[in-house]
Parts: sequence; structure tokens; C-alpha cells
Amino acid sequence: MSARALPYRPHNHDDCVSQALAEARAICQEQHARLTPTRERVLELIWESHRPLGAYDVLAKLASEGHSAAPPTVYRALDFLQQYGLVHRIASLNAFIGCAHAGEHHTGMFLICRSCGNALELTDTTVSKAIHEAAGAEAFVTESITLEIAGLCPSCQGEQPNG
Repeated sequence: MSARALPYRPHNHDDCVSQALAEARAICQEQHARLTPTRERVLELIWESHRPLGAYDVLAKLASEGHSAAPPTVYRALDFLQQYGLVHRIASLNAFIGCAHAGEHHTGMFLICRSCGNALELTDTTVSKAIHEAAGAEAFVTESITLEIAGLCPSCQGEQPNG
């Protein structure tokens, strides 16, 4: 699967969302997993912005569209999407973001802008390898890694007062 253009770089966001949904359908078909209309809509809502969304944000968007989904429905959909590698959970924000590398085994690394809230998923095998090596040196077996880096995106850096 190919990586999509991301929030700090100009791109056609409609193509970004369409590609994410097409990849999700393909991954679920390969895995014999059922991508229900609700699960697909939750994924689409998450991809509509590059800002991580909390479960209640998703619930509010569904409600505004006339869906009568309850919190457990949204949490189950998010669990499903996370299980199949279609979204990542950003623990520091208690929110979810679409996976830019769905279908690929990788370390989730995110640059999170503390001003606008956009998040960018990075892929850097040297960082991932260094973490695995450092953990291995301590006889620690890593099962999952998520790195969250807070700072300012290029757009928000220009908005900061000179001091």
C-alpha cells in the first residue's frame, strides 16, 4: 500500500480520503473482516480531517447526520479499525487518526501540532530500529511502539509572535 500525502504538505484531500477507504476495503476483504457501513463511515469521518478525533467527536458527527449510534457502537467501530491497522490511537489526546500506512507493519510516529491540532504520521525505519535495538539491549521484547511528538507545524510556526 502506498503512503498518502499528509497535512503539512499540499495535497488533494478528497483523494486522500478516497484512497484510505479503498485501502480499508481491500484490507478487510483480504482479512475476511466485515467493514460495515458504520465502520466505514467512522473511518471516513476520521480521515475527513488531519486532526485526531475522539470517540465523542465521531459520535457527534454521526448524530448530526441523523445516525442514532450510541457510544458503544462508536467504540466497537474504532476498536475494529484499530485491530485491522486502519487507525492509530493517539494516547495523549485520547483520539484516533487514520493510518497513512494501512496494511504495513510499522511503528506509529506522530508529529502533533499543539496549535492547530493536525497530526502527521512519520515513517522512519532508523528510529524504529534504534528503539528495538535499545529495548533488546535491555532484554525487553517490544510488542508495539507509538511515539507522539508535540510541537508546531510549518503553518503555525509563522503565526508565533517574535519574541
